Amino acid sequence: MSNFIKEAFQHLREGKTILYPTDTVWGIGCDAFNFEAVSKVYQLKKRHESKSLIVLVSSISMLKKHVTVPQSVIELLKKSKKPTTIIYENPKGFAKNAIASDGTIAIRVVQDAFCRKLIKRFQKPIISTSANVSGAATPKSFQEISQPILEGVDYIVNLHQNRTDAKPSTILKVVGREVQILRA
Repeated sequence: MSNFIKEAFQHLREGKTILYPTDTVWGIGCDAFNFEAVSKVYQLKKRHESKSLIVLVSSISMLKKHVTVPQSVIELLKKSKKPTTIIYENPKGFAKNAIASDGTIAIRVVQDAFCRKLIKRFQKPIISTSANVSGAATPKSFQEISQPILEGVDYIVNLHQNRTDAKPSTILKVVGREVQILRA
């Protein structure tokens, strides 16, 4: 796994895109602070930049550096066994095109060991959007990823390519101090 982390880290540092397994589905990733890299992801997905992307962080500590996290959400994250993506208001430090048009950003504290180690090494959040062209079905396995995506990314992590148990995350939204469920 360490060689894959080293290779993926190098590509992220150079502003390139990666295709990698996450704690949910296969994701297209890049440096969440790099405007040009985020633009490449939108182009690859043929997705309009007004539609936001998910960002992964390695820990609650990293999360708190970029958004205000109510204590109730911290407790929820500590207890959660299922991958949980939460939409926050007023993010700090991200590329402008990584932030939704309403000024929010969707962030998940990753549970997958590979992702956590990669993000810790990179020391910054990374983009994680499903590995499909916008409007197409989300691939449930590596084998379902389309040729344009496979050919369009700069690096493919050769890990967990036989896994087929991928499911999307729960999605919550923080509005003030209230937490709303958008997808259970």
